[in-house]
Amino acid sequence: MLYKIFKLYLNKLDPELAHSLAIKSIKSSFLFPAFFLKKKNKNLQHRVFGINFENPVGLAAGFDKNAEIYNHIQKLGFGFSEVGTITPQAQLGNIKPRLFRLEEDEGIINRLGFPNDGMKVIKKRIQEDMPKGILGINIGPNKENAMLVDDFLLCFDNFFNIASYFAINISSPNTPNLRLQHEEKKILKLIEFIQIRREEKKSNVPILFKISPDINDFEIKKLSYIFLKKKIDGLILTNTTIENKKNLLSEHKSEEGGLSGAPLYDISNKIIQKFYIHLKNTVPIIGVGGVCDGKTAFEKIKSGAALLQIYTSLIYKGPYIANKINSELSYLIKKNGYKNISEIIGINCKL
Repeated sequence: MLYKIFKLYLNKLDPELAHSLAIKSIKSSFLFPAFFLKKKNKNLQHRVFGINFENPVGLAAGFDKNAEIYNHIQKLGFGFSEVGTITPQAQLGNIKPRLFRLEEDEGIINRLGFPNDGMKVIKKRIQEDMPKGILGINIGPNKENAMLVDDFLLCFDNFFNIASYFAINISSPNTPNLRLQHEEKKILKLIEFIQIRREEKKSNVPILFKISPDINDFEIKKLSYIFLKKKIDGLILTNTTIENKKNLLSEHKSEEGGLSGAPLYDISNKIIQKFYIHLKNTVPIIGVGGVCDGKTAFEKIKSGAALLQIYTSLIYKGPYIANKINSELSYLIKKNGYKNISEIIGINCKL
């Protein structure tokens, strides 16, 4: 009841102010003591990227941009958390307003543009409160360096001994030219440079690449060939979409920026399936887009996702959403005759 009142209040505020208050409320966990009870389901435990996950539900990058609540969020039932996107230098991001709720569509459009405190400040913050669970570090370039590799390498150097894994963000639609990093020569260079840097640091940290949903079948095939050739550790599919807005109901549907939430669900599932097939189940995938309950989680895993991330459903459904998804997903796995989550990955795909 307390959360419903609080949510009603938040929904009447400017979205960015509401987000800031949500971060503060999660930090102050005593406000919602009943929700801070992490439940374990043995059939959701499995190993991905060489890491043991208690459950597959993670918090996507974008919510905890400045690494403020990664230890708190895992008490809410999340199996892992991803902070960022973090850039070398602090930046304010794009001009406000830049975040829009599409309540009729259960979606969000954002054009934030990587606002964050910068890698040095965020590293210090993490060092003062070391991760108690699995922490992904999502890194990207400052706005003026979107076409370069250097900013990714600087961030890698800064966090390689802290991160459980890295997410290389080349797919945000809100940093001009960033998605050009999907081009063959550019992504080959990026993969090669960052893998070389990892070798130089004598590190084994997994490196994942976060990909746009706004790509065609030819691009998926070409990227899959590159990913297999370079033996990348994993993918995050997908980032937000700048397409597929014409059938939305909200008055904000024409706003520029990336669309997330329920409208992205089927789109991301199809992208996941296509990559899963081309990659022949050799590159683990974190599935993102529209997961809001056990059923949507079940279907995304059947589409080829080994793990999941949520963002928009946390905004709309509240802080108990991870526990709810895990409980329902565990039940569906048992109900359908499986013993573990690993048995259902990609069963909707024909290799």
